[in-house]
Amino acid sequence: MKFYISTTGIKRLTISSAGASKASPATRRISGRTVLPLVLVLALILPFLFVRIAFIVLESATACSSTLDCIGWRFFSGSDESMLREELTRALLEAKDDKVDNNEQGIESFNQLVQEMTLKQQDVKAFAFKTKAMLSRMEHKVQSARQRESIYWHLASHGVPKSLHCLCLKLAEEYAVNAMARSRLPPPEYVSRLSDPSFHHLVLLTDNVLAASVVISSTVEKSANPEKLIFHIVTDKKTYTPMHAWFAIHSIQSAVVEVKGLHQYEWSQEVNVAVKEMLEIHRLIWGQYYKNLKEEDFEYDGEHKRFLEALSPSCLSLMNLLRIYIPELFPDLNKIVFLDDDIVVQHDISSLWELDLNGNVVGAVVNSWDGDNCCPGRKYKDYFNFSHPIISSNFDHNRCAWLYGMNVFDLEAWRRANITETYHHWLKLSQESGLTLWRPGIIPPAVIAFEGHVHHIDPLWHVAGLGFRSPEVPRDILEAASVIHFSGPAKPWLEIGFPEVRGLWNKHVNSSNKFVRKCRIMG
Repeated sequence: MKFYISTTGIKRLTISSAGASKASPATRRISGRTVLPLVLVLALILPFLFVRIAFIVLESATACSSTLDCIGWRFFSGSDESMLREELTRALLEAKDDKVDNNEQGIESFNQLVQEMTLKQQDVKAFAFKTKAMLSRMEHKVQSARQRESIYWHLASHGVPKSLHCLCLKLAEEYAVNAMARSRLPPPEYVSRLSDPSFHHLVLLTDNVLAASVVISSTVEKSANPEKLIFHIVTDKKTYTPMHAWFAIHSIQSAVVEVKGLHQYEWSQEVNVAVKEMLEIHRLIWGQYYKNLKEEDFEYDGEHKRFLEALSPSCLSLMNLLRIYIPELFPDLNKIVFLDDDIVVQHDISSLWELDLNGNVVGAVVNSWDGDNCCPGRKYKDYFNFSHPIISSNFDHNRCAWLYGMNVFDLEAWRRANITETYHHWLKLSQESGLTLWRPGIIPPAVIAFEGHVHHIDPLWHVAGLGFRSPEVPRDILEAASVIHFSGPAKPWLEIGFPEVRGLWNKHVNSSNKFVRKCRIMG
């Protein structure tokens, strides 16, 4: 073997052998231009590879079940972040919902999850499954808590506060011991006004003394001609004495107030039978709805509130249901303004009696104050069962229902149109059709009875919904509204009333009154 080295530098190395003298010179030569870059590249890469492999081996001791496997996917993968994301996504997709048992006791916090994963050295798939199970259990608990909170809120909305109960007891006692509390309402000199059509007649059907006082005081305060106002309050037998005592003691000098109990009416046998029949059918509808209610109906936060509202005791309240008998309650009146007991009058409403209803029976707000076609939740589909052919063939599910609570009624037109008879006809039709035509409540059958007899009035006459969970009415709309209505469960006299709007009602409560102070009505 012979070596030949060029005199011009190490540019070429030639190796020759006697036994291979016939071999081609090109195959025996290794170029220096190839060797030097190769050596330099290896000198740079080998230290990096050594450090990288050492790091992966150390890391794999705690993160991987197999060191060789871990080195393989970590070494040849492009990015740790993207690879981990793909692996975690795949693991989460594999952790199916049907594998999660919400009743099983498991990890309840992220810290517990990290601690368990560290101690047991589990893989990404186990981490994904445990995380999904933990989140599913937490979500189930949150949903259950929301449902329970709504049910408790619903129950609280229908209780009688201790302060209101106290007020009724104190006033009943006053009625018994104080002759002034038993004085005639209205005074004899004003009796002739009770049926005089030149006065402005307002009707309230209520068993809430404090609420009635707020309605009347706010109306009188804002009226341009309070001396023209005649208030007709109808209440039940148990509330008659405290209601009478309150308005007898706190007489309103500029207006006339009449208080009558249902026991003081002498109705015909026919009307008595019809009222009892009406109450019974409403109870049957309520009972059928309650019977058909399923647990899954309460699974969605937006729906179970509506189910609870339909189960409200107010659906069976005699004072609410008797609205359809206003013409029988006041046979001598022709035009009245009906006010619910959970409203506050903020501006003069005397022009309502001058309103031309164009031959219709009721003047009511239909369109929403925000420019939409309907007030939220006031379409026919929100009240009626359109899967029933009787409803679907007679009504449009997108039609807007009118607001009950502040209405102008032409009682002469009411009698001519036989509204009360139409109401009873549909109640009987509902009974014959399995009691499933509409949800419980006073609004659905009334909406049908007044179909085609409604005159739309400006939305700012009546802004409702202040008793629901999220009163979203802007402040300028609230101030501009002639009547604000605390429709919904959160009445302003309850602890669950919203502080943002409760002040609009509280300012009409006479906090200096001795009965209000004794019963601590203002807290």
